[in-house]
Amino acid sequence: MLNMSTPSELKSPCVPRNGMVKLPPQPNGLGSASITKGTPAAKNRLCQSSSVPGILPPPSLPYHLDPLNPLGPDLDHSPLMALKPPLRQVPLTLPKPHLPLTLPLALLLPLERQLALDEKLLNRLLWYFTTAEKCVLAQVCRTWRKVLYQPKFWEGVTPILHAKELYALLPSGEKEFVSLQAFALRGFQAFCLVGVSDLDICEFIDNYPLSKKGVKSVSLKRSTITDAGLEVMLEQMQGLMHLELAGCNDFTEAGLWSSLNARLTSLSVSDCINVADDAIAAISQLLPNLSELSLQAYHVTDTAMAYFTAKQGYTTHTLRLHSCWEITNHGVVNMVHSLPNLTALSLSGCSKITDDGVELVAENLRKLRSLDLSWCPRITDMALEYIACDLHKLEELVLDRCVRITDTGLGYLSTMSSLRSLYLRWCCQVQDFGLQHLFGMRSLRLLSLAGILCLSLCLSLFLSLCLCLFLSLSLSLSLSLCLSVSLCLSLSQFNSRGFIGMGNICLHCQSK
Repeated sequence: MLNMSTPSELKSPCVPRNGMVKLPPQPNGLGSASITKGTPAAKNRLCQSSSVPGILPPPSLPYHLDPLNPLGPDLDHSPLMALKPPLRQVPLTLPKPHLPLTLPLALLLPLERQLALDEKLLNRLLWYFTTAEKCVLAQVCRTWRKVLYQPKFWEGVTPILHAKELYALLPSGEKEFVSLQAFALRGFQAFCLVGVSDLDICEFIDNYPLSKKGVKSVSLKRSTITDAGLEVMLEQMQGLMHLELAGCNDFTEAGLWSSLNARLTSLSVSDCINVADDAIAAISQLLPNLSELSLQAYHVTDTAMAYFTAKQGYTTHTLRLHSCWEITNHGVVNMVHSLPNLTALSLSGCSKITDDGVELVAENLRKLRSLDLSWCPRITDMALEYIACDLHKLEELVLDRCVRITDTGLGYLSTMSSLRSLYLRWCCQVQDFGLQHLFGMRSLRLLSLAGILCLSLCLSLFLSLCLCLFLSLSLSLSLSLCLSVSLCLSLSQFNSRGFIGMGNICLHCQSK
């Protein structure tokens, strides 16, 4: 977790007995807003870029240099407004083993100084650090900050800004909106705003230089945005393509009719009490280019599923309906005819869906690659037979809390050659015999059995599973909270009967 507040005076690092050094908070000029708070959303969003160069860092280069000592003439000693990173331990590599920890600049070898400030080298080396580590490394010196502030290092990162952190208290007692220039330098295109009002959103648009054209995604959570604020935001932010509204109870369906813009390609609405069928009508009429829709609304009925237009039938590929309790099999009929090109569908928590609804999905949505039927208590083994017979491209199937599924249903799934991920968490009727049906699934890479209480798996069972799967990659088995399992092992590079290089198999079990 990273809090963007002004740290206190710098303190010298303390070295414990294990040779690790704790880095104190360091200043770096990033303002006083917060990139993340300690929330699950922050952990999920704060991720490293997937782009990694094809070289390894030189083994002679220190993993982390002492931030209290300058690395070159480009570093002055003026305090930098900075992130306040959490204390973390990193190995300390010294150029000379007999030198003190506080190494003066004069004792650094010229080659080491040149390497530490070589921008070409830094541009490749710094890819190997996590986002949280990059925030700390940006405090080392100006050169490192200059390199790390390039937008390429922050792609896919979403800063989370809470309303109380958007303002600084002046000596006069008045509040001033914080500077977002440091965010603009790194080119952030997505923001999550928590607890904001209409005024806060207007201030954000006025103070963030990239808000008008550069921001592509905005998430508003637990905010008091009204119809007027929503209209202003979507009118001003011309580059916005992805919008999430979670826990926003002050806007109405009329606000959606007046504000939604055809630029939006992805929309997520959850826990907003004023959302019902008319909101779906607005979405279907005003968003012809919609490719992804996530909806969690208790008052949406079967009628809303017929509102989608022919244009959306071609463009929409992902539909997530979470806990839409009023949707029945009739709604599924409307949906499969309106959106025939879906590749990902979630009916999680739609408790009125039965096997007949799943049959409609299997017969009409042949392009599905991901299907989530978790928390659908009326689903039985018959639904799994429909899935196995018709959904030949399905790669992911989530059946968590489908309490009527038995070993017979797993026998149907064992015939699916394309299935890569299978979630059976808390399916209380699944037992050892049912798992034996999965032995022939050569493409299976992830099997989650968390919460199944009746398993009594033994070592020979797992070895048989490994041999039958003949993995070319890795198989992940999740067995947490399987109360009857008392086994924990790790198999790596298993070699038997000529099967070599099967990958890593990690089993995490909780004993009785």
